[in-house]
Amino acid sequence: MEKNNEVKIAVLEQRIEDLLPIVLRIDAAIEKLSEVNTSVSRMLAIHEERISKQEEVDTILFAKVDKLRDKMDRDHDIVLQRIRQLEKRVWMALGGMVVIGIGIRVFTVVPKVLTNMTEVPTIERLYSE
Repeated sequence: MEKNNEVKIAVLEQRIEDLLPIVLRIDAAIEKLSEVNTSVSRMLAIHEERISKQEEVDTILFAKVDKLRDKMDRDHDIVLQRIRQLEKRVWMALGGMVVIGIGIRVFTVVPKVLTNMTEVPTIERLYSE
């Protein structure tokens, strides 16, 4: 029986030796996976940092865009106000020119009518014989 046990032990030792390369490969794979995990963790940390920085930049840019839009709205309102004032002045000037034109017309026509009124109108007949 002792011989039988020795055979079993020898068979088991042989199987263990056969499994040894597989165990070494598994250990190497585990080490590589650990390295990959560490690399991925570093990459994720870097990407998280970049994303947070980009979010900060986006926040700053959105704030600047909002400020610029508000400034453009104020400037637009100022320009519209100036255009309205200019439009009022143009219409006032046109109205003044019309009044002056009518005034000149009246002052040039009325004296002619009044000066011709001093002559007595006569009716004459022309006869042709």
